[in-house]
Amino acid sequence: MTLTPALPVIFILLWSSAFISAKYGLPDAGPFSFLLTRFVIVFLLFGAIAVAMRRPWPRGPMLANLMFVGVLMHGFYLGGVFFSIAQGMPAGLSALIVSTQPVLTAALGVWLLDERPAPAQWLGIVLGAAGVVLVLWPRLGGDIPLIGFVSCIVSLLAITFGTIWQKRHGGGMDLLSGNAMQALAAAMFYGAIVLVFEPYRVEWTMEFSLALGWLIFAVSLGAVSILMVLIKRGSAAATTSLFFLVPPASAIMAWAVFGEALGPMGLAGLGITTAGVWLVNRRVGDKTVKALK
Repeated sequence: MTLTPALPVIFILLWSSAFISAKYGLPDAGPFSFLLTRFVIVFLLFGAIAVAMRRPWPRGPMLANLMFVGVLMHGFYLGGVFFSIAQGMPAGLSALIVSTQPVLTAALGVWLLDERPAPAQWLGIVLGAAGVVLVLWPRLGGDIPLIGFVSCIVSLLAITFGTIWQKRHGGGMDLLSGNAMQALAAAMFYGAIVLVFEPYRVEWTMEFSLALGWLIFAVSLGAVSILMVLIKRGSAAATTSLFFLVPPASAIMAWAVFGEALGPMGLAGLGITTAGVWLVNRRVGDKTVKALK
């Protein structure tokens, strides 16, 4: 019982650590080879657990929607992040860009979901965009490679449209079997990329093994298991409202592990973006959780 209030914070820390693990393991693997290996193992683990617990498996339109979301959120989203970091994009800045997803979702929701943001949410949208520009603009072409920036934008668009599609068509998904099928979709996506564009390259060094193990057990299995507990206990809304902590948490981790520093202007932009994401999330958190149930 005493652990329950800490679970949302643990969830966010695990999610934030994924960016650090990616940078830690990428020197020893191609970005898409890394993700192919990860999602094959995740599919086998989730699938085995779902079979053992006799969970229902998605069929028909539900299966098609889950596979599509899996390609968007686990394929284009994570693939874009890993590719950007492999190209030299700082892990903390990658996290900052893609973590503005609630801001972009709220903005697009006006047209795609017929949702009307409150004035505070519009302010959050403006602050979120302004903060990202403040952080990135002086550094583009320097320590921020343009291709890495574009890759992060692709990731941001993928997770945004994946979230919207999930809200529209993902209701009733079993978390175990549904995640297994989404992992399978991601593995197939990366398998095609490895066959055509990137020869499979994985060096099973200690660094790669630790990064892969952390992403599989701490992030894919651990974070999702915590989310299942939070939903069951009715506190998933708290997790959603805490997503604004992802950028600063990732930035602190990147500074501690890799020495990535934002500088005064970067820190100001980080704070502005975090405030913007918080303004958006505090009004849409409950709606998002209800839509995903």
